[in-house]
Amino acid sequence: MESMDSSAMFCPPAQVTGQINGTNHLSINHSINNNVPGNFDVINSQCVEKLLDFKIAFDVPLLERVVECFYSTQGETQKKAQEILTKFKENSNSWTRVDTILEYSKNKETKYFALQILEILIKTRWKALPENQCENIKKVIVALIIKTSTNAATLEADKVYLNKLNMILVQILKQDWPQKWPNFISDICASSKKNESLCINNMVILKLLSEELFDFSTGQFTQVKSKHLKNTMCTHFCDVFNLCQYILEDSRNEKLIYCTLETLLKFLNWIPIGYIFQTGLINALIFKFFPYETFRNITLECLTEIANIDVNQYDDVYRFMFQSFMTELSKLLPNPERLKSLYATGMEENQNFVQNLAMFLSSILKKRGQLFENDSNREQLLLAVYFLIKISEVEDVEVFKICLEYWGPLTEQLYKECPLDDRVVESYSIPMRRVIYEEMLSKLRYIMIGRMAKPEEVLVVENDQGEVVREFMKDTDSIQLYNNMRETLVYLTHLNSQDTENIMNEKLKKQVDGSEWSWKNLNTLCWAIGSISGAMLEEEERKFLVTVIKELLGLCEQKRGKDNKAIIASNIMYVVGQYPRFLRAYWKFLKTVINKLFEFMHEKHDGVQDMACDTFIKIANKCRRHFIITQIGEVHPFIDEILENMATVINLLEPHQIHTFYEAVGYMISAQTDETIQEELIKKYMSLPNQVWNEIIQKANIDVNILIDHGTIKQLDNIIKTNYHACKALGHNYLIQLKCIYMDMLGFYEVMSKKITEAISKNGEVFMKQPLIRSMCGLKKEILKLINEWVYHSTDHEVVLQSFVPKLFDVILLDYKNCEVASAREPEVLSTTATVVKKLMHNITPQIPIILDSVFECTLEMINKDFEEYPEHRTNLYMFLQEVVTYCFPALLQILPNQFKLILDSIIWAIKHTMRNVAETGMKILLTLLENITKNPQQEIINGFYQTYYRDILHHMFAVATDSSHASGIFMQSKILAFMFEIIDTNRITVPLDPEAQRDGMSNIDFVKEYVRNLLKSAFGHLTDIQMQVVISGFFALHQDAQAFKEHLRDFLVQINEHSGGNSADLFLEERMAELELKAREKRARQLLVPGIINPYDIPDAMDDN
Repeated sequence: MESMDSSAMFCPPAQVTGQINGTNHLSINHSINNNVPGNFDVINSQCVEKLLDFKIAFDVPLLERVVECFYSTQGETQKKAQEILTKFKENSNSWTRVDTILEYSKNKETKYFALQILEILIKTRWKALPENQCENIKKVIVALIIKTSTNAATLEADKVYLNKLNMILVQILKQDWPQKWPNFISDICASSKKNESLCINNMVILKLLSEELFDFSTGQFTQVKSKHLKNTMCTHFCDVFNLCQYILEDSRNEKLIYCTLETLLKFLNWIPIGYIFQTGLINALIFKFFPYETFRNITLECLTEIANIDVNQYDDVYRFMFQSFMTELSKLLPNPERLKSLYATGMEENQNFVQNLAMFLSSILKKRGQLFENDSNREQLLLAVYFLIKISEVEDVEVFKICLEYWGPLTEQLYKECPLDDRVVESYSIPMRRVIYEEMLSKLRYIMIGRMAKPEEVLVVENDQGEVVREFMKDTDSIQLYNNMRETLVYLTHLNSQDTENIMNEKLKKQVDGSEWSWKNLNTLCWAIGSISGAMLEEEERKFLVTVIKELLGLCEQKRGKDNKAIIASNIMYVVGQYPRFLRAYWKFLKTVINKLFEFMHEKHDGVQDMACDTFIKIANKCRRHFIITQIGEVHPFIDEILENMATVINLLEPHQIHTFYEAVGYMISAQTDETIQEELIKKYMSLPNQVWNEIIQKANIDVNILIDHGTIKQLDNIIKTNYHACKALGHNYLIQLKCIYMDMLGFYEVMSKKITEAISKNGEVFMKQPLIRSMCGLKKEILKLINEWVYHSTDHEVVLQSFVPKLFDVILLDYKNCEVASAREPEVLSTTATVVKKLMHNITPQIPIILDSVFECTLEMINKDFEEYPEHRTNLYMFLQEVVTYCFPALLQILPNQFKLILDSIIWAIKHTMRNVAETGMKILLTLLENITKNPQQEIINGFYQTYYRDILHHMFAVATDSSHASGIFMQSKILAFMFEIIDTNRITVPLDPEAQRDGMSNIDFVKEYVRNLLKSAFGHLTDIQMQVVISGFFALHQDAQAFKEHLRDFLVQINEHSGGNSADLFLEERMAELELKAREKRARQLLVPGIINPYDIPDAMDDN
């Protein structure tokens, strides 16, 4: 190709028509009706017919009217216009009209619409177009870009249109460069020196190309192609860099310089590092562009990118860069104190400067701070740290988060350099890095304590109107910020616990004396105090906490007004709740705290009772043993006192709060190891709900209709939920209480089922929505949840199997099967049955056919019409099948062949689900089933199964794997496909898969190769024979290497998506999730080594209550 603006390459504007598809239209209706809005009434079905008739001249004004309708009207007219445009866009021939539209339309929106059509063509059918048509399209696009961008006025006026043209050119480059357009880089660089406006747009094109290849390339190319494109870009980068250097050195056009810096910013994370460190680029950025306001922010972004490069051999350059920058920054801003006021002005340019400065300083200090700790650079280092200290005071959370990205790692490094108590470090002979930062760290402590974010446990908050209310929605951003700040403050405390304590005590005194009293100040201080639990020495922590709690209790007495008391109460609860180690060591204080929580449970202010109950359950869980032993100075265990006064304590609590309270007390009782004592405690513990339960039973024995009274159902529902929470805490030992209510519970279940059936028979299925019926269904669900919970915790399989399962299955399975209305079937039946199967494993195998007969076909009938209806039944059915296939597989080999086929069909149905959890479960079931079949010792079973089902399963697996809506499931898809190719390659099947087709002695390997070739060729006809051969050979060659097989499958999917235009980004979802999980595990392992870093309630149970 010749230079980018050569006449040999481009057509003059008048010749654009007919160039794209290589034809000339006989006539074109291009009379423009300027009164477009007045023609809205002619938008009708005839418009569609006329626009889609490709045998007549194209009516450009008509399309303009439709586009104008879409953008300028509302309601039905707009809807009609949208339908017409959609039909036109989806027509496979619509792209042949693009050149006509671009040439004759005077409407920008219409031209943009035409370009959208062309973009779809390039993404989906470019490889299928004849070579000459591709060249014509290329010429037209380049010609239009040059025409629009050569003039400075049109460059700005037609910006949106031009950006779309640029994007289309980049899409073409992704298909054709470098093979069919090898000189593109040199051409675009050469043409850039002829016209500044053209040069500005060429910079935009280069930036877009860089983004597409290096930032957004995931899933867009095969691995080989991606690597080749990136290498080619690096190889040709010399021309691009010379162009950038030429502009930055010689141009006086501010817009061109700014655009060049923007483009350069996109290059910096991938170009060969010599262009950065062995040229004058860094000098130019710091000395030439940073001092000028116009370029200051983009320069800072470039410097930040350079600071983040992973390279070790340019330490001297980085020292020079840092020293030079700090010198220039000091000239620009000699007083760092101004940063806060500079940001507060509200001017966008200033705020961006402060944020970008924070990004640069955080990045370079985090990555290379140790380089600047020597004597010659230390002054500038501390100045940079001081700048960040002042930026951290800026009242903007996002800016603060940027600074925190440096403070966290810095404090962690300083602690890990010598993870000793700070007083030990003082006598350490080797100079410690922490000494360099000591003064700055003290300033940082003030900031952290004064800005501490709200922890998850705090429910009482101040809203935007200044009112004290209960928080109902958790602020996940605030929780993440709290966790990061908490870690940093814990490290700061380890580095100098005395300084942390002094600052906190000083701030607390100012709350008490009123000099700094405010809800915000008290909150942040108490949240900070609670966040450093475990970071001090135990004795030091005890003295500190005693002071804090006394001051807070005194403050609570001192302040008047319910809002003030509510805020102080929430802070007391949060602080004491965060220090279980302290509470375990000081019984009297623990008892005082619990009694104070009981007081707060009677406080009706929003959120106080909830927080009291939440704090109570946390403390009960972590200090459980201390409540069931007789402490020194006491005459009996405190649990006796709690049980004695339980009715008084909970009498003002809401039902959900009572449930939390019962779970908390359950944790205490679970710590009692003497079975006789524990049994007595459980009887006392459950006496209140049991009393109401027995009263209801007595009334029901006289008149069973009492059970369909709304008030009675509500009572029963609350009692069952109370039992559920008790079971959750007591575990298997809840058996003592379960024996008392089990048969009555199942009796209630039967009564509810009967009454629901009668009501629906009489009034129709619509009656299911009535409040009473919904309450009855809810009660059935809660009964099953309780049984499910106990079975999950049970430790005696024999008791479960002999004493509980027979009656349970008699009631719930029969009711489920015989229920005539699908919506009245309780999905929790499937969940409970799944739990029983998982718990009892092979012991329940003989009963699997009966269970399947009761729940399988009737549920399948409910969900096989679509992928949406009955989502809970859907999820629970496959959860049940997963347990059966995993633990009771022999039972499936005993059922009738047609029943087995139905189960297999249902699993195939699952893997095609749009509900991701169902599809994932279906994949797991299928893989487990295939593995269990293949492990069977009887070869005839293996042969029979695969001879019957292998081809169908393979067909469905490829259908799912090549469906872009299932792209995120590639991990399991590749595992199943690899397994299926492995059993063929290793001859696990000893008979022909298709005896008819393999009469001539064809091996199963050859048969499957041919089968897959035909299968894929029929679905993806655009794939060449060579592509097919590579794909199939890879399936057989790589099945033993899971990662390689998955990458091979992914490459195949990228190839077919290049034709279909599908998005392949989700193909990499599993890697991203695995990477995040690995990082989380590594972080957790590191945190466990640092006292106080992990919230005391997140520490593993083995460390509890010691």
